[in-house]
Amino acid sequence: MDGIEQKDTEEEAPSVIDRYYTRWYRADMKGKPCEDHCILQHSNRICVVTLAETHPILQSGRTIKSINYQISDGCSRLNNKVSGKSKRGGQFLTDFAPLCRITCTDETEYTIYSCIRGRLLEVNENILKTPTLLLERPSTEGYIAVILPKFEESKSITENLLSREEFESVVSKRNVAESQPS
Repeated sequence: MDGIEQKDTEEEAPSVIDRYYTRWYRADMKGKPCEDHCILQHSNRICVVTLAETHPILQSGRTIKSINYQISDGCSRLNNKVSGKSKRGGQFLTDFAPLCRITCTDETEYTIYSCIRGRLLEVNENILKTPTLLLERPSTEGYIAVILPKFEESKSITENLLSREEFESVVSKRNVAESQPS
């Protein structure tokens, strides 16, 4: 009897992401349909940038050819170095700062943006070695970057983002529009 009750509670237990992070979304990034980003905001204000489950990279069995954190000739997110308690030296990012470019094997290229203002703490170098992490575990080991918003802006960074419910509403409206004949 105990085994059955224990199994039920295990199935209902929220994941670490659901327990400790609030999910925020940016839909149709820079006007590009379905290029949705997800920001996981921890209670300590640290934000993790990931791909939303609706992003084209995660759809229709795509395969990643390359991930490039070199944004321009003079700017590589891999050169970001932070130090100390106040995380000095991290690159400062605006809402639309590119973090990386992902190229799929069908040669489509997607630019992933920060979506929020803050200091870049780290980029996920593991996805350079193992790009399948981005496809298989986008919210955990396959994250893109970690950003720390300024303390005074930490409450306002979510003003331009959608809550989970708002995002699901946008996605369902998008799906209805796609299913209707033109």
